[in-house]
Amino acid sequence: MNSSIDFNKAETNNALNQKNQFKYDLPEKLIAQRPIEPRDSSKLMVINKESGEISHKIFYEITDFLNPGDCLILNDSKVIPARLFGEDTKSGKVIEFLLLKQLEKDVWETLVKPGKKAKIGTEFIFSCSDNNEEKKDAILKCEIIDILSGGSRAIKFENVTGFFTKLDEIGHMPLPPYIKEKLKDKSRYQTVYAKDLGSAAAPTAGLHFTPELLEKIKSKGVNIGSITLHVGLGTFRPVKENDISKHKMHSEYFILPSETAELINTTKKRGKKVISVGTTSCRALESVFQKLGKIDAYEGNTEIFIRPGYKFGVIDGLITNFHLPESTLIMLVSAFAGYETTMNAYRTAVKENYRFFSFGDAMFIY
Repeated sequence: MNSSIDFNKAETNNALNQKNQFKYDLPEKLIAQRPIEPRDSSKLMVINKESGEISHKIFYEITDFLNPGDCLILNDSKVIPARLFGEDTKSGKVIEFLLLKQLEKDVWETLVKPGKKAKIGTEFIFSCSDNNEEKKDAILKCEIIDILSGGSRAIKFENVTGFFTKLDEIGHMPLPPYIKEKLKDKSRYQTVYAKDLGSAAAPTAGLHFTPELLEKIKSKGVNIGSITLHVGLGTFRPVKENDISKHKMHSEYFILPSETAELINTTKKRGKKVISVGTTSCRALESVFQKLGKIDAYEGNTEIFIRPGYKFGVIDGLITNFHLPESTLIMLVSAFAGYETTMNAYRTAVKENYRFFSFGDAMFIY
C-alpha cells in the first residue's frame, strides 16, 4: 500500500471547506419511506470516478462490476431495537428513550425526550411494545444516574438477565427522523448478514444484499470479509459549522478482525480491488490505516472525518446510498469520487427519480 498521512493534521482543499457547497435540492417525494421488495431490486447508479461517466442499473447487476479476486468488506453490526418508552415509577408519566451506546455492562448512554422528566435518581419501568398491549408487567427497569455532555443521560438497568432478548420484546427500531411510516417488519432495517448487536442505526448500503446475491458474488470468485462498526446516531447529526474543518466528528466503536485484515492485504498484493460496502466500512478501514500506516487487526474507536482533500489508503470502490445534503456522508463520497462528479451524480439521481436515504437506492463508485 502507499504511505498515507494523518488526515486530522493535513490541509484540506480550502475551496471545499464550506458546508453549503454540499447542498442539493431534493423533492420530499424522493425520500424513501419504506424498503423496496425484493432487497436487490433497487436502482443502482454506477459511477466511474476517473471519467465521471454514469450508468443506470438494478442493484443485482452489481455482479457485472465485480471481478474474481476482488473483495467486498461488509459491516456485520446488528441494529438493536433502541427506541423505548419508559414509565416513571412515581408519576406514571411516559417518556421516550433512545439507547446510543453501552458504557458498561448495565449502563447505557441514552437520549431522552422530554429531558426535563429524566432527572438523576428517577426510575422508569419498561413494558411490552405496542404489539403486546395486554401485557403490563415490567420487563426492564432503569434509573437515571448521570447527565452527560450534550444533555444525554447515563441510565443503569436492573433485571438485565437476557437483556437483548427483553429489549427485542419491548423496543422499536430507531428509524431516522425523515422516515415517517411505521416499519412493519423489524428485519427490514437489518442487513441479511447482521450478527453483532450494537448499532443505533443500520449500515444502510448493506440493506440491498440478499443471501442469493451474496452467493452469486462468491461464485464469481469475489471474496467477502467483515468488519464490525457499531453505528451511532451521530451519523444523522447535522454539520453545524459553516467551515466544515471545525466540525467535531462523533466516535464509533469498531473491530477489524485478523482474517479480514489478511484478506485485504492479500487482495492488494494481487492487484485486485477492495470494495467497501458502506461509509461505515470505509471509515473503519481508513481509520486503521491512519492509525497504523498499514492494515492489521484492530479494535478501538474512530472519529475520522473524511472530506475532500483526504488521500485514501485502502478502498478502491464504494457501495453506498444517497445521503442527506450537507452531511458528513456526502462529504466522504465527494472525497472518494471527486466533488464535481459527486454533485453531478446527485443532480442526476434527482432528475431520474432515484429514491434517497436509508431505504433508498444505491450507487457504486469505482
